[in-house]
Parts: sequence; C-alpha cells; structure tokens
Amino acid sequence: MFEMLINPVKAEKRPWEMFFIGAFYATLSLFLTQWIFSKDPVLSQYSGMLIVTFCVMFTIPFLYFAIKYEEEKDLENIGFFRLLEEHGKALTYLIFLFMGFVVAFSFWYIVFEDGNQNFKAQIETYCLINRPNNFDQCISDYGIGHDKSPTGFSSARTKVVNIFMNNIYVLIFTLFFSLIFGAGAIFILAWNASVIASAIGIFSKGSLSKLPLAIGRYMIHGLPEIASYFIGALAGGIVSVAIIKHDIKSDKFWTILQDSLNLIIVAVIILFIASLIEVFITPALF
Repeated sequence: MFEMLINPVKAEKRPWEMFFIGAFYATLSLFLTQWIFSKDPVLSQYSGMLIVTFCVMFTIPFLYFAIKYEEEKDLENIGFFRLLEEHGKALTYLIFLFMGFVVAFSFWYIVFEDGNQNFKAQIETYCLINRPNNFDQCISDYGIGHDKSPTGFSSARTKVVNIFMNNIYVLIFTLFFSLIFGAGAIFILAWNASVIASAIGIFSKGSLSKLPLAIGRYMIHGLPEIASYFIGALAGGIVSVAIIKHDIKSDKFWTILQDSLNLIIVAVIILFIASLIEVFITPALF
C-alpha cells in the first residue's frame, strides 16, 4: 500500500515530496518498533536495528522501481552528459528521501526522553568513531557530551586519507549490496541516516532549538557522502536489473555497464571532495 504513495516519475517532477515520504517512513518505523517490541525483553534491546529494518521494508518497493526506471534510461542512447543529467533527477529525490530519514530520526531522538534507548546500536557506532579511546565511558553516557578532541590522526593529510578510505569501504558495500539485491543498498543508507541522526541528537543535547545547527554541522560533508553512496547504489542496481533483463553478451548490457562504471568514477570523486570538506571546512565552521 505504501508503495502507492509516490512513484519515480512523480518524484522527478516534485522531488521535495520525497522528504516528507522519508520523514513519514522513519516516524512510522520508530512508532511501530515502540508499539510492537518495547515490552519484549529481548527484541527491545535491538530497537535501533528494528527501526532501520522497518524503514528499509517501506522503502524497497519505491527504490526497486526507481532503479528499474533508471536502467531504462540507459537504453535510450542520449549521450553521457544527458544521461548524467537524467540520473541526477533520481539522485535529487533520493537525497530528499535521505534527509527525511535524518530529520525525523533526529527529531524523535530529542523529543523522546528515552530516545537514546531507541538508537543503542547507532550510539555505539558513534562512540566507536568519535571516542574510540574512551568508548566504555561514551556508551555509559549514551554519547552525551560531544567530544571535539583529536581523533588520533597525525595530520590533515592523514585525516583525509583515513576518512576517504573509510567512505570508500562504505561505497563498496553499497555497490555490492545493490548489485546482488538491486534495492538492497537502502539498508546501508538507512543505517547511515540513523547513525547521523544519533550524532545530531547528541550534538543538540536534547534541545530542539539546536537541531538546525546540528543538522547543518553534519550535512555540510554528509550530503556529498550520501550523494556518492546513492550514485553507487544506482550503478549497482542498474547492472543488477540489466543482468536479469538482458543477455550479458548483448550490446545493450555493455552500454549499461559502461554507464555504471562512469557513475562509480563520479561517486569516488565526490567522496574525495566530501573528505576534504569534513577535514578542512566543517571544523572551521563549527
């Protein structure tokens, strides 16, 4: 039923609507998890993963049709730059979808008094990334108290390399998931949205008035990163659909494969730019 809310053709015309779709899916996922599993002594401990799972379930039908629609564009022989422009339409509404996830998760993290209990796994990930030398204390505090101390990297150059390589690993997993399961990459993307939302909630320190500033802090470099992951998801998903629909020896398949390779190259370039932004621009502004 929810897949009837919007389709890729409609999303291209009004991509901003995907923000509200994403916020609705994220909110519904959180409330369903609270309603169904909050009293379960075992599953309530994994609410963070269950929220992401529900979010993925709601999103997969739309993403499948979106990838299928993008694969059809590859067969139109409209040229490289025109094709990038067409894929850019999908990228735009997918980013709006992701932002809907992030804003809704962040909002409810702050609103619920026990919001950190709903995102335990995400907070552990946050602590592992931001406070690896004080992980146990970070977990005991549920991440409250943003740590702006150095991450242990010896130089700005090393920071860029480490961040870039970490993001490349995420891009590889996103590409792999989308290749073997078409829309499967949405799990990684929804998970990243929930982790970013937890970081935003921690940075906001329970104050909704600080939410816009916190979102801005993480989205300056986060949006290029997520754009890159979505490009990778499109690339892998297009190939996945093409393998199902076409003989791998056909000219059409090799055209699609070439387009997917171009998308991956673009994704890597964007990831590198995002790494530079995270190291040099975000700390200077916040």
